Amino acid sequence: MENIFSAVKDVFWRVSGGYSVLAIIAGKGLLCFRDPYGIRPLIMGRHEATGSYAIASESTPLDMLGYRRKEDIPPGGAVFIDLEGNVHSKRLVEREPYPCIFEYVYFARPDSFIDGISVYETRIRLGKALIPSLSDLDIDVVIPVPDSARPAAIAIARECDIPYREGLVKNRYIGRTFIMPSDGERQKSIRRKLNVIRMEFNEKKVLIVDDSIVRGNTSREIVRIARESGADKVYFASCSPPLKHPCVYGIDMSTKGEFLASNRTIDEIEEFIGADGVIYLQLESMVEAVNDGKQTNRHFCTGCFTGDYPTPVTEEMMREIENDRLCSRRC
Repeated sequence: MENIFSAVKDVFWRVSGGYSVLAIIAGKGLLCFRDPYGIRPLIMGRHEATGSYAIASESTPLDMLGYRRKEDIPPGGAVFIDLEGNVHSKRLVEREPYPCIFEYVYFARPDSFIDGISVYETRIRLGKALIPSLSDLDIDVVIPVPDSARPAAIAIARECDIPYREGLVKNRYIGRTFIMPSDGERQKSIRRKLNVIRMEFNEKKVLIVDDSIVRGNTSREIVRIARESGADKVYFASCSPPLKHPCVYGIDMSTKGEFLASNRTIDEIEEFIGADGVIYLQLESMVEAVNDGKQTNRHFCTGCFTGDYPTPVTEEMMREIENDRLCSRRC
């Protein structure tokens, strides 16, 4: 047992980055471990009726399979389950956790809990945190970009006493467009992904709420169809700050030059997507919203917003990562 934990600890010292690992050791059992900063989530569940265990990156699949007792694997922690079903757990490295904040904004399902925090409740708080920045706008209706921005849009509409409407309908057979490899593929998918309910836009001043703005292609297309549907004004609110830096922890979130906000002012972003106003949530407000009020000193990885990563990332490493991504898209 100690040999297994010793090997995992050696991985922690050798491998710098964000990762959650699940491995079957033939004839021995099941091993899982989470990087020392807890950048990527990992959760274990136990099925009371069968006594079996399951490991996942979110709580939702465990709920669906009937695993009621759940616990998050701590950053720098490892769990080994032997063939007799005995659980051996140990935290091998103690560091300040920096879980990815974008899990709560976009990546995770709304019905999941990550490190004890409800993703759904977090997105409601993100919407409420946007409200002070909307006070000067004359808004007739709040419309979310489905699906991740829906809780935030509902919170804004309810708190501001503004009608909430579903003006955009999502085609569930199209994948996440922001990680598609080429602009052409993304543009085609955006047009197929969303259809509009025209009456919800016609002759109205519309606030469109989305989780984020990455390249701006989706935002620009949404604003265009809103105007074609007769909207008098179109405001675009993002539940996160401007994305300016790539993720170096396994999420293909563009190279730095592809981010819309990397070298543009707010006025230039408004012009690019064609909106009458673009509203971003401030970084401090986002962090406060994700904190559930019980862990107010908790830190998060905000590298895609600030360029500050919890692990060492040199300029040379960044160039290599970007070159690899560009090469893979050309190939």
